[in-house]
Amino acid sequence: MIDIQKLEKQDFGEIIFKPYMKDYTTYKVGGMAEAMVFPKSVESLIGLLTYLKKEKIRYKVVGNGSNLIFSDSGFDGVIIKLDEFTHLNISGNQITVGAGYNLMRLSIKLSRSGYRNLEFASGIPGTLGGAIYMNAGAYQSDMGYIVKSAKLLTPDLEIKTFFNHDLNFHYRTSFLKEHEGYICLEATLELPFGDAKESMELIAERKKRRVESQPLSYPSAGSVFRNPKDIPAWKLVELAGFKGRKIGGAQVSEKHANFIINVDGATAADIRKLIDEIKESVKEKYNVLLKEEQEFVK
Repeated sequence: MIDIQKLEKQDFGEIIFKPYMKDYTTYKVGGMAEAMVFPKSVESLIGLLTYLKKEKIRYKVVGNGSNLIFSDSGFDGVIIKLDEFTHLNISGNQITVGAGYNLMRLSIKLSRSGYRNLEFASGIPGTLGGAIYMNAGAYQSDMGYIVKSAKLLTPDLEIKTFFNHDLNFHYRTSFLKEHEGYICLEATLELPFGDAKESMELIAERKKRRVESQPLSYPSAGSVFRNPKDIPAWKLVELAGFKGRKIGGAQVSEKHANFIINVDGATAADIRKLIDEIKESVKEKYNVLLKEEQEFVK
């Protein structure tokens, strides 16, 4: 149990006590956490982590919650959100951005300013740090193509610069995802100059396609499964007969079979059960083990 008064006295930043994670995830599911803290600086973050480690309090750093499924029973610890880490510095084709910066907003801003190669991110509802953590991508591109370097906070609470090759970017994964305890503080992107009009037209065209092909009117976390090598995940889900399948308030979208949507007060357990059934069926019928893009948090 967290000593609320003791935590408040530390002055690490804004604190919300007993937040429901369904209010901070795009799936709109998840139970109560003990507290949520918004560190106001890197120094505050280090102070908070030092305190939590000393007190043996569990914690998790989250971005927009666009790839997380929190348990219905909640999270017995502190959620850390880096919403205050939104600094932006542009110098030629080098753009340094705080980990809490909204990725969609960054994509639009830089594309409109005449930078290329970030158009793919205009429909990804995460933060910069979260996108680097999972190497978010779309349209045959991802963060690994544009991140020059990143400042990470190590488990020993030291700040170190990792360059692109150190970050080990691969399909929907990175050094951060594979090494627990490292936290992205900021990143430097390297983007070529281009034609702003062309970039914005491309973004508009892709937005139109998303609206037509994805169930954006319902809470979801985007693509559920990574694409196997030879066949898209949605096709396997559809062939296995799961398009439109519903468990509780969770449903495989009729519009796009690699989306699970919250149509009627779904629980995390509903989503988990549906994912497990799809994986079991696809493995049995096609001998393909689907891997989730999304992360379950207990």
